[in-house]
Amino acid sequence: MLSKINFLLLNITNKSFICDICQFAKQKRLPFPLSASKSKKCFDLIYVEMWGAYSLSSIHGHKYFLTIVGDYSRYTWVFPLKQKYEVVKILEDFLVFIQTQFETKIKVIRSDNVTEFFMTNILSIKE
Repeated sequence: MLSKINFLLLNITNKSFICDICQFAKQKRLPFPLSASKSKKCFDLIYVEMWGAYSLSSIHGHKYFLTIVGDYSRYTWVFPLKQKYEVVKILEDFLVFIQTQFETKIKVIRSDNVTEFFMTNILSIKE
């Protein structure tokens, strides 16, 4: 029992201690490899991630969320979704929004290869 208390005290006093097993147990996929490349300007690269479904929905019935992060600016957009299929329309609208408001085109879209992002028609908007 004493060794367990000492271990807990070690964790509390040593803020830099991170349990590798706990971190890996929380991950569903391996992380992206570290990259030394950086974007040169806004919207050269964006990261797209969809998360959910949550067991409780929001007041308006949203159970999923789409997160878009710009690599250069680290600006983040979060879109609530009621169903997974809504991601297609949101991404199409987002690409048009970037083209009209910022007069530029997104060069690269990076995702974690979930099935919702296997869309060839959305990539035609970029061209």
